[in-house]
Amino acid sequence: MLTLPVAMIFPLLWAKSPSRVVAVAVSAGYFLAASRGLPQGVATFYAADLWPGLLLWVMASTSFVTVHAALWTKHPGNGRAVRYLAAAVLMGLPPFGITGWAHPMTAAGVLFPGWGWCGLVATAASIAMMTSRYWPAAVIALGGFWLWSAATWTAPSLPDGWEGVDLKLGQSLGRESSLEHYRGLIATVRARAAEGSRFIVFPESALGFWTPTLARLWQEDLRGSDITVLAGAAVIDASGYDNVMVAITADETRILYRERMPVPVSMWQPWRRWTGRGGGARAHLLANPVVELAGTGIAPLICYEQLILWPALQSMLHAPDIIVATGNGWWTAGTSIVAIQQASAVAWAKLFNRPLVTAFNT
Repeated sequence: MLTLPVAMIFPLLWAKSPSRVVAVAVSAGYFLAASRGLPQGVATFYAADLWPGLLLWVMASTSFVTVHAALWTKHPGNGRAVRYLAAAVLMGLPPFGITGWAHPMTAAGVLFPGWGWCGLVATAASIAMMTSRYWPAAVIALGGFWLWSAATWTAPSLPDGWEGVDLKLGQSLGRESSLEHYRGLIATVRARAAEGSRFIVFPESALGFWTPTLARLWQEDLRGSDITVLAGAAVIDASGYDNVMVAITADETRILYRERMPVPVSMWQPWRRWTGRGGGARAHLLANPVVELAGTGIAPLICYEQLILWPALQSMLHAPDIIVATGNGWWTAGTSIVAIQQASAVAWAKLFNRPLVTAFNT
């Protein structure tokens, strides 16, 4: 978590590149190193050898490398800082931002915890200085903020009455639909409720395919309680599916949130719709950045949304009360992907001083 500011060195290396070819190499090296868990994760997900993962790894870096190569300039001065900030904006917003992993701006949560939007502006200004002749002063200043933050660091708070449930069910989560499986989850809910939790969050895909029958099963088992369960599920229709977060109480069930940016290629496959075949997860790019539950504004971040910039920032524009981050990372075993997701969620919670609830399956 506290090493996120190391990413701030990248703008300096990019700016000091003696040629565009070197700038390309620096950009590719940074991106490929930050996403080094992707080849192994893809191989595990598809039960294939390493080559498809390596190919996707290289393809994913294309937009990042292209943007930074196009905006690099050998001329020093303020123009270079403006160009890097332009690259940072492009990699933070769609369409390039769809693969804008490991964005240096995420370090704002470590450098300036609690500063909110001022902290984001301060981080942008620091990044700009890193590309200018004033970079030694920027390094010293950022080092001071970093050391102070590390010395006083505390984890984000957990909102009263809320609890996230981490599971270790591997790839069976979302695919196991037996009554015994759901009874086990419900028993977990009752155990946590007995400890005083009223809002219990399960990971992405915890409920598998969401159906009226499943909704009735959960409602019957919650009858007579004031418990609210938030859990991941998939809602399917003829044209594809939505990766969602549902809210369940004894009185009602509803789809609380539809994922804005599912994982490209493995889930989000827009070319299928372009060719008229349909299928794949839908991306609700700028929809429902904040949802309301029992009078509380929630910023949901499901899995892939924690790796990129704009979903978190879009949610923060609406001043939510808490952040709820979920994921299903069984396929990332042995990689750094889930750790990066969790660190990113913590960084945003600390930057904007918001309570954080997390729930992951590994």
